Amino acid sequence: MRLQNKTIAMFVEEGFEDLEFWVTVMRLREEGAQVTIVGVEANKQVRGKNALSAKSDVAAREVSANDFDAVVVPGGWAPDKLRRYPAVTKIVSDAYAQNKIVGLICHAGLVGISANIVRGHRATGSLGIKDDLINAGATWVDEPAFRDGNLVWGRVVEDIPAFCRELVSAIEKP
Repeated sequence: MRLQNKTIAMFVEEGFEDLEFWVTVMRLREEGAQVTIVGVEANKQVRGKNALSAKSDVAAREVSANDFDAVVVPGGWAPDKLRRYPAVTKIVSDAYAQNKIVGLICHAGLVGISANIVRGHRATGSLGIKDDLINAGATWVDEPAFRDGNLVWGRVVEDIPAFCRELVSAIEKP
């Protein structure tokens, strides 16, 4: 198991993209990672865009980037909600500043923008946030998944396998 003894924060909020969340969580756990589901509130049950649900383990205000080896934000409508909470953007910003891996897929780049970590990086995601990323100083790249520094980017649902490969590799050898 490539991620044995690695701790990873996976963010969740109402409207998360079901597959980007669950497939990534399962893939990380399959590699032996300890995945903590971080939400706006602890023990909060939320529904994804396609009716799957997830429950947070802890509230973002109860943890810090110091508690994790990496942080991951799935897409969907959740990133636009998550970015409004300073505790969430602080964890993402601090993880980035500590040179830890930050995984962003689909609309998750919105959290990266609010955490002030995308400027000067290549970035991808849903076409719906292309202009937002460019306006925040990122260089748009239309590729399924890639790593740029300590940021791991994934484009959309269809690119989850490529995103997970990049993410696992990056966390294994930061």
